[in-house]
Amino acid sequence: MTTTENLNWPCEDDEKWAAVVELRLILDQQAPVDLVHQILAEAHDAVTETGGTARDLFGPPAEYARSVAGERIGEECRARVDTRGMTPGERLTSSLATLGAVGLLVAVLQWIRDGLWAQASWSSITGFATVVLAAVLAAVVFAAWSAGRIVGAWAFGTVAVITVVVGAAAADVLPGEPLFSFPVPLLAAAGGALTAAAVLLPDTTVDRWLTPRLQGSDERWLSHVEGLLRGRHAMPAVEARAHVQEARHHLAASGDSAENAFGRAEVYAMRLAEGPRREQRLARRKLYGVTALALLLGLLFADKLRDPDPSSLWFWFYAAVVAYWVWYAARMWSRSSSAGDRKDRAPASDRT
Repeated sequence: MTTTENLNWPCEDDEKWAAVVELRLILDQQAPVDLVHQILAEAHDAVTETGGTARDLFGPPAEYARSVAGERIGEECRARVDTRGMTPGERLTSSLATLGAVGLLVAVLQWIRDGLWAQASWSSITGFATVVLAAVLAAVVFAAWSAGRIVGAWAFGTVAVITVVVGAAAADVLPGEPLFSFPVPLLAAAGGALTAAAVLLPDTTVDRWLTPRLQGSDERWLSHVEGLLRGRHAMPAVEARAHVQEARHHLAASGDSAENAFGRAEVYAMRLAEGPRREQRLARRKLYGVTALALLLGLLFADKLRDPDPSSLWFWFYAAVVAYWVWYAARMWSRSSSAGDRKDRAPASDRT
């Protein structure tokens, strides 16, 4: 149940206003849920006590969400989240929960299509284990990247790639003769268990695991700032290194420690990342991510085209998914190119 449903607003317009404020606070401002509850409760009290409308008292909902977020959301809170408004722990647990839900859905669909029992072979077991392990490693990669652990993210990514290559090769050469039969609901239960475990795992615990200890080492502090700028705030590596080099020169000249001179690494990195170029960095990261996903799906579907089965519903489902993502990536590239052309044609005074 959402926050707006917990409050009895005097009229429908006030309820719609509150819903927009709630949405903007959560999606645009990455406000904590408890703070969103408090802000809307205070607005509700003001509306019911004065008899005025929410729009008359507080203005347009999007503008109110932006202004109240600037006043109420502290730097410590904003510094903990990445460009999608998630902490590393939330990224990992949500990815694992999604993986479990997908596994549950696939198992149910297979149960409906092929019946209660399925056959397992060395080849199918290896392929299944490869997919699951690679997906878990990918989830860890995204969480580590969001935490600014760039080296760790590359290490887990490398292991994931090796897992896929070795697992695919092993599944191709291992025998495919059935070893035993098992009930398909067992796979559905495993997917549900993974989702439940991810939901029960505290996000703050994962955040602590991924946060390095920086006390007593300026170099570790500076390295972590660079990692946060690149991973959590989508800043190009060259720009992030330039910021860190400037901070290093300042510390060498002042003789002060990094913690005393600049404060917490997370807050300092967030301050450096804020500004007019932030939206450009986010758009670029989204563009590259969508393109990579479209290429990956295209490669996977190309393998299916070697032995197509047009009579299968799954074949056309995969084809539709690949077509959508390829179209979406092409559309994003087209918009990015058009925006670049408009910027180049703009007068110099408009670009500054």
